[in-house]
Amino acid sequence: MGLLSFLKNRFAKKDEKTEKYEKGLEKSRAAFASRLNELSRRYKSVNGEYFEELEEILISADVGVETTISLIDQLLEKSKKEGISDPKAINDLLVDNMFVSYLASGGAIENDVRFSNSGTTVLLMVGANGVGKTTSIAKLAYRYKKRGKSVMLVAGDTFRAGAREQLGIWAKRLDCPILIGKDGADPASVAYDGVRKAKEDHIDLCIVDTAGRLQTKTALMAELSKIKRVIGKEIEGAPQETFLVIDATTGQNGVSQAKAFGEATPLTGIVITKMDGTSKGGIILSIREELGVPVRFIGLGEKMDDLEEFDLERYLNGLLVE
Repeated sequence: MGLLSFLKNRFAKKDEKTEKYEKGLEKSRAAFASRLNELSRRYKSVNGEYFEELEEILISADVGVETTISLIDQLLEKSKKEGISDPKAINDLLVDNMFVSYLASGGAIENDVRFSNSGTTVLLMVGANGVGKTTSIAKLAYRYKKRGKSVMLVAGDTFRAGAREQLGIWAKRLDCPILIGKDGADPASVAYDGVRKAKEDHIDLCIVDTAGRLQTKTALMAELSKIKRVIGKEIEGAPQETFLVIDATTGQNGVSQAKAFGEATPLTGIVITKMDGTSKGGIILSIREELGVPVRFIGLGEKMDDLEEFDLERYLNGLLVE
């Protein structure tokens, strides 16, 4: 049984999470699965033109040029070697290869924040302005407060008053303590004070916001490196987690941003936002292959509980099964 058939069987009876994935990926599925099925109906057997159209569908879905070329090359080799000419069989192989490609592009798939067994866990949030970083921080705080964890927020983006105000509003709504730095204050100093306060108050999770934009990549790297260094002085091994937030609607521009942040600081995970607002759901495969960092959470709607742990099988089901 191929993966596509397995997914159809596994998720035939839909639970709440599966329905959320399917609804959140509705636009991407219409642009990907529908075109894939329509393509297979137009061809009795695959040929060069079939693979060219398949390549176009993958690139349109933002799977990424390098990932697309790799997937197409694998299909061509397999179809020639084993004499496979049925378009539906090729599509089944594509799904299998997408699954394997994701798993092979980095370490094991991880989701939940890995909490320290001894004291405060620090989660550093990085990402460009406008990607939904502040809202993602709020949703993560909401998630772990529901699980009985104590959460503190640190407004380390001292360059944008709006970012600090927005995070302050979320902290009040969620009943979370927050440390807000003064306008123009040294972000590393604010991060240090926040982490120290969280440690003193025996907070389970301290989420530190950072500036989304500095003048140059060099400045960005220096700033994030400094923040990471001072946090580590207060709590050994901190930040234990560093999440990069990417807006799915920005497509390959988001991947380019991700590379810059990945060079600035070691990343432990990706948070994909606004997946429900894009038809380019293939970006997750592109991010995984180009960065080698697992997607940990995926935004499938605007509600507080619409930030879900990433599930590869539910993702592929939502993207590919009509």
